[in-house]
Amino acid sequence: MADRDPPMRPLVEGFFEKRTSSIQYVVADPDTKSCAIIDPVLDFDPNSGATATYSADELLSCIDDQGWKLQWILDTHPHADHFSAAGYLKDRTGVATAIGERVVQVQKLWQGIYNVSDGCPADGWQWDRLFADGERFKIGNIDAEVLFAPGHTLASITYLVGDAAFIHDTIFMPDGGTARADFPGGSARALWKSIQRLMALPDETRLFTGHDYCPGGRKPAWESTVAQQRAENSHLTKAKNEEEFVALREARDRDLPMPKLILHSLQVNIRGGRLPEPENNGKRYLKIPLDALEGAPWG
Repeated sequence: MADRDPPMRPLVEGFFEKRTSSIQYVVADPDTKSCAIIDPVLDFDPNSGATATYSADELLSCIDDQGWKLQWILDTHPHADHFSAAGYLKDRTGVATAIGERVVQVQKLWQGIYNVSDGCPADGWQWDRLFADGERFKIGNIDAEVLFAPGHTLASITYLVGDAAFIHDTIFMPDGGTARADFPGGSARALWKSIQRLMALPDETRLFTGHDYCPGGRKPAWESTVAQQRAENSHLTKAKNEEEFVALREARDRDLPMPKLILHSLQVNIRGGRLPEPENNGKRYLKIPLDALEGAPWG
């Protein structure tokens, strides 16, 4: 059997958003100049309630400066710590948005928490395309594949674009370990299986994570490789099997407070990154359910 051609190597630009420690990406085919945005952030200040588009506009400026053509706006999952800017970017550019098809399960779950079934149908219509596991698409001439990666959430996916995998909240940089799995619908056991799927990719596959909390005060970083993660990840080197990992992950999660913006952001992100509709006074309002989540830090 003839050897397969090596995967193409896209250009990747990462943008660190320091308020939420998120990394947004632009990934481009160097030959056709086509590109995709992955996990864009809509700026939000919880103290004032103000929203802004500085972070998302920076992505568009990069694309314009490089002479690239935007082809996709992609989210890896409905985020619990920042607002997605997918809706804003769709309105600005007219480019198709996409996410994994299991987002419908997340919508159903959070519909009940927010009691918003009338204003947010749980059918995924808020995105132009819902990807299935293993589904393939193109960014320019570069092959892209969707890999379901549940655990952090029900709907988490990885985008494998050429030799680059955009893994968001699955594993962090090696000194940051792995993502939490205690949100509604999360599972440490499912997260382990998703991590093993990523670790089965070729050693040289580039991994791009979605958050970096800068352990020890180091500078933000977001790129590693499969080989590096296997050898150095602080959780994967400590937990050698599924049972050890589940015990480690669940113990760590019990000590973590809920993200500050989880109740703010999910009601936006299950709508495809769109803010609630204005009320009769022309203003938009977020809805914060009381006593909906466990783990308040009373001490």
